[in-house]
Amino acid sequence: MNKSPNPHRCLVETRKLCKTYPDGRVNALIDVNLCIRQGEFVAIMGPSGSGKTTLLNTLGALDNPTQGEVLFEGKPLGSWGSLDVFRSREIGFVFQAFFLLPTLSALENVQVPMFEGDLPVRKRVERARELLESVGMGHRLNALPPKLSVGERQRVAIARALANEPKLLLSDEPTGNLDSKNEAEVLDLFCDLHRTHGKTMIMITHSEEVARRAERIIRMRDGQIVADDPVVKTSRAG
Repeated sequence: MNKSPNPHRCLVETRKLCKTYPDGRVNALIDVNLCIRQGEFVAIMGPSGSGKTTLLNTLGALDNPTQGEVLFEGKPLGSWGSLDVFRSREIGFVFQAFFLLPTLSALENVQVPMFEGDLPVRKRVERARELLESVGMGHRLNALPPKLSVGERQRVAIARALANEPKLLLSDEPTGNLDSKNEAEVLDLFCDLHRTHGKTMIMITHSEEVARRAERIIRMRDGQIVADDPVVKTSRAG
């Protein structure tokens, strides 16, 4: 069940979105029109160079379109006074490479997005601890990233992405560095965030099996959306 307050409303939307790289020869995005509704879990697939990472970066205000616009809750991103503030308040990012700070503990890494906020230190530590416990990392609070397995590092990265209670979680190949066991566990975490907490999520993946854990699959090729279909879930007997 979709638990968002208004499942028919676009949380993030693109209108005639285009991205051309400076040499003018690569059209990474061509007239992309897209609506991601509140509470949706969407997978984006496509071959290398199809534009999926460029689209994700543009939705997350990490990159600017050449033409067209991105709207968040109906408000163009260009109307925000600071895109840094927008990202820190509204977006959580999970990447294949984790990007954890190696000299900070798991507990400290999760607090990093909260440093610019007004939470007192005690509350910040408490929230980081709760997030790590929620992703099964309560027993590794003081471990440094080099001492964690790749699966544990990704769990810490997910906890960090949730630190400021973002409305949208963006992930780029979040299971790309994981073995099958850790992949399944991380996907279970994503599905729980979606199902239990109504979190809106967009995930890039090359894996059809991973994509089918979402509820909608968008397929891209040559900078354009070529398919956009719901995932048909198969029921299990018993």
